[in-house]
Amino acid sequence: MAPESFGRTGGGETVTRYTLRSAHLLVQILDYGGIVARIDAPDRTGSRANVVLGARDLAGYAASDAHFGAIIGRYANRIGQGRFALDGHVYQLSQNEGRNSMHGGARGFDRHVWRVEAAEDSRLVLTLRSPDGEQGFPGTLDLRVTYSLDDDTLVIDYAARTDAPTILNLTNHSYFNLAGEGTGSVLDHRVEIDADSVLVVDETQVPTGTLLDVTDTPFDFRNPTALGARIRSPDGQLALAHGYDHTYVLRSGDGLKRVARATDPSSGRSLEIATTQPGLQLYTANMLDGTVTGSGGGLYRSGDAVCFEAQGFPDAPNHPHFPSTVLRPGEDFAARTTYRFTVAP
Repeated sequence: MAPESFGRTGGGETVTRYTLRSAHLLVQILDYGGIVARIDAPDRTGSRANVVLGARDLAGYAASDAHFGAIIGRYANRIGQGRFALDGHVYQLSQNEGRNSMHGGARGFDRHVWRVEAAEDSRLVLTLRSPDGEQGFPGTLDLRVTYSLDDDTLVIDYAARTDAPTILNLTNHSYFNLAGEGTGSVLDHRVEIDADSVLVVDETQVPTGTLLDVTDTPFDFRNPTALGARIRSPDGQLALAHGYDHTYVLRSGDGLKRVARATDPSSGRSLEIATTQPGLQLYTANMLDGTVTGSGGGLYRSGDAVCFEAQGFPDAPNHPHFPSTVLRPGEDFAARTTYRFTVAP
């Protein structure tokens, strides 16, 4: 572990980059937003490349709304109208995407410098205290996120406690291109997702509360399918999001379960995702428009990466039949997501 300075925030806080290593992977993480800035993984010839998108410097991360590689919270994804009720109280949140609250509001957890509790060769522990009322959310929340490497796997463990009833939905927003950062479109990646339905969204991409059976739709990835095979299909849901940006309802089951896989046919790199979370957001980087300069110096465009955001359901506080995202005093929130990098023959 060799910490390196990564600049200062506009408020004067020092930002540090940490490097984790295993026999198989090299991962670089910032204490700003807990950003996964780099993952080096080998291809079928043993050649290593960075397989996540990111910014060139701290100013690039701070200026972008892409949330490259960051920890997202207090509530990942959207809350309709930025409003929810809990225990008879109505809370109004920061509305940073039209009238909705998106990824925790205008200053979510990705905009904070986290405290480093432990830094080791293959493990980094970050903590953050989110005060009562931050971005409109109730309760003071104490968070701990642990990144660790286990040979070919990046493990992310989330833990949190609150002093008052609140809502919580955490994820990591890494953008993957298994051919290598800056190599262009990932629409030839073959993707498999173990889910039979997705959440239907309205014109603002907030769930309506309805589930869509993926059978005979462009959302069916139960068998390995090229990401771009049906992305241009004349489907109303795809049109709303300009591609895939939908929550897959994962099959129920206790503990850590494998939920998705992506493979790049050119390099042979394969990514397997496992999680304890109930949902998985599939996002094809639809809002990248060629104006963001990436870590390798090139410009990022729609379809240049794919995100697999393991999380609770968006807008769950406003849909009682969704899995609850309420956290109460005395309860321990815990979730785990793993990203395993292998090579296909």
